[in-house]
Amino acid sequence: MPIAPFREGFDLLVDNIPYMKALGARYAGRSEDGIRLRLPYAQPLVGDPETGVIAGGAVTALLDHACGMAVWDELNEYKPIATMDLRIDYMRPAQPERDLFILAKCYKLTRSVGFVRGFAYDDTLSDPVAAAQAAFIISHPCLKNREAHA
Repeated sequence: MPIAPFREGFDLLVDNIPYMKALGARYAGRSEDGIRLRLPYAQPLVGDPETGVIAGGAVTALLDHACGMAVWDELNEYKPIATMDLRIDYMRPAQPERDLFILAKCYKLTRSVGFVRGFAYDDTLSDPVAAAQAAFIISHPCLKNREAHA
């Protein structure tokens, strides 16, 4: 499936957003599984100097951002969106000195809301650091033509 022209700019949605730049986040691609981001381990992101574990706020910011990108990916166009609800379940600390990866996929669109699931992990997706469940309000409702992808 060819990538739509607007998706070619997905890296810019990470590289040029000030708080993503401050965290050092990187766009890692998209697939049928969803949007991927990578957070290289960096000492300024550590929440507890004794353990070296990345701060939970950095994990939350990445999950929220990737979930929003997943809504745009599913819409197949840019529309104004805003986080309406975000739940993060932390399952374990991230491994010190390991990059963190995010995977987010929009699994349901209505005319005005996108529903997304996301995961943060450092080794394998089957052992996540955190899981997110999110809902995003779509300011200008639209539904993409699902028959084109059937």
